[in-house]
Amino acid sequence: MTATLHKLTAGDGYLYLIRQVAAHDTTERGRNTLSDYYSAKGESPGRWVGKGLASLSDTGVRGVSQQVKDEVWTVPEGSEVTEEQMAALFGEGLHPNAVDIANHQVGRGAPAHAAIKAAHLGRPFTVRSGATEFQKALAVAYREYNAEHGKRWNAPIPDEDRARLRTTIAREQFSEEYGREPADDRELSGFIARNSRLPTTAVAGYDITFSPVKSVSTLWAIAPLDVSAAIEECHDAAVTDSLAFIQQNAAFTRIGTGGVAQVDTTGLIGTAFTHRDSRAGDPDLHTHVAISNKVAYIDAHGVQRWLALDGQPLHRMMVSASELYNTRLEAHLEERLGLRFR
Repeated sequence: MTATLHKLTAGDGYLYLIRQVAAHDTTERGRNTLSDYYSAKGESPGRWVGKGLASLSDTGVRGVSQQVKDEVWTVPEGSEVTEEQMAALFGEGLHPNAVDIANHQVGRGAPAHAAIKAAHLGRPFTVRSGATEFQKALAVAYREYNAEHGKRWNAPIPDEDRARLRTTIAREQFSEEYGREPADDRELSGFIARNSRLPTTAVAGYDITFSPVKSVSTLWAIAPLDVSAAIEECHDAAVTDSLAFIQQNAAFTRIGTGGVAQVDTTGLIGTAFTHRDSRAGDPDLHTHVAISNKVAYIDAHGVQRWLALDGQPLHRMMVSASELYNTRLEAHLEERLGLRFR
């Protein structure tokens, strides 16, 4: 069995979910909606999972009736995941029902900015794109170098000349930023290293993939339909067991200066997609669970606050979660089908 963890970035992170996860590990979905895809492929729709879903019903807006909460804010566990919801939560860090919430608020007479704010789950994601000023200046210098030498704009440049150009530009920008020359080569090298990295983007969530051991996957692929269905149900049950373990041991956030204190949250919010073949079309039972980076914390005054999931416990839990999934799958298969493992 394997349980792998893949980090999802904000902004276009949800596109990975739609193109590679929700759409059955394929990029050939075209303009179809997720519902169209599920219908055409005979796949089960993705479903919402996690104890943290209950916190989405806490509107933070005055004068909202329980009926409106249920109809607009609530995301029931087990309900179908839509493309619009994925874009809101994993793309922008908003409530999955952000569009419905904004429309409801506008209908009540709220200005656009207030309507959008009602769908916020804490701070919006920070999304950065493009190159640093150092990288931009270096690209210009490389083009000018090649032009002076009568070469194509993207022709390879000798290492010693690249190093010279890099050092020259770094010294100029360092002096401009700090009002002095670098103290030594080490300080200059540090400046170059920092400005050579692409700007970071907030983490939108984590994609955990659960796959049975080869023997189980093979049996599932060749077994009669009733046995195959039973194996799949055992797989689903093992995934549920593993998620419960993760929620119990890795649903934390950090508060205080520098995140000094680790505290409990109301639970995780996730989407689960079970697929039955690989990108190559071979039989391959597996489930993707995308865990949102948004978690709710109840402070000392009883006020709900939306913060970021502490990712370190989740990473540390992966080996244990994998072993638990494997053990629980064997137990479910033994109880349901009488299978034995050596």
